[in-house]
Amino acid sequence: RVVRLSLKRRGQTIGYVQGAGDQVPAGLRQIGYSVEELQVDNLTADRLRKFDAVILGVRAYNTLEGIRSRQPALFDYAKAGGTVIVQYATSHELHVEAPAPYPLKISRDRVSEETAEVRFLLPDHPVLNVPNKITPADFEGWVQERGLYFANEWDGAFQAVLSCNDAGEPPRDGGLLVAKHGAGYFVYTGYSWFRQIPAGVPGAFRLFANLIALGH
Repeated sequence: RVVRLSLKRRGQTIGYVQGAGDQVPAGLRQIGYSVEELQVDNLTADRLRKFDAVILGVRAYNTLEGIRSRQPALFDYAKAGGTVIVQYATSHELHVEAPAPYPLKISRDRVSEETAEVRFLLPDHPVLNVPNKITPADFEGWVQERGLYFANEWDGAFQAVLSCNDAGEPPRDGGLLVAKHGAGYFVYTGYSWFRQIPAGVPGAFRLFANLIALGH
């Protein structure tokens, strides 16, 4: 699919840790990022410091046996000014004590209706404004779902940026949580980037670029 979109980027070099496997790295390369795919053994302070953001692929915390011993390096990288983006994990068979440097509980909450209204809980948050101004139009054309395995409990260090829900269900606010961690940021997101980016959904590219830009 060929897509024309208005997109601004801040940051260039991405470290990507595959979990169960997805095509997000290819999509990021297509919009101009330099993406280096990392193995668990690569998650060291010296290796991580060169990246503008480090992204964990879907279910990385469930599938990578050695991730527990390397998680402190991810937290230290964020604390030193980096941005860590964790895509969805399941609460079953987590290979870490907790998915974030602050308490966060992953639920089975999901939003299956791809046209569900997405509400902006923090319209002035950088994620919705820098470098791309996000509007409701950015949630048009999504495929299959909004997201899955949203968090349903989280520490006050996190800010819930978006809310949505299937018809007849309560608001699901735990799909995009952003925490300041030291000089950097830690993000947990259950929105289905692994579906939207390969499908060429323009708004998904724009919002994901804003996540990457958090440290810039």
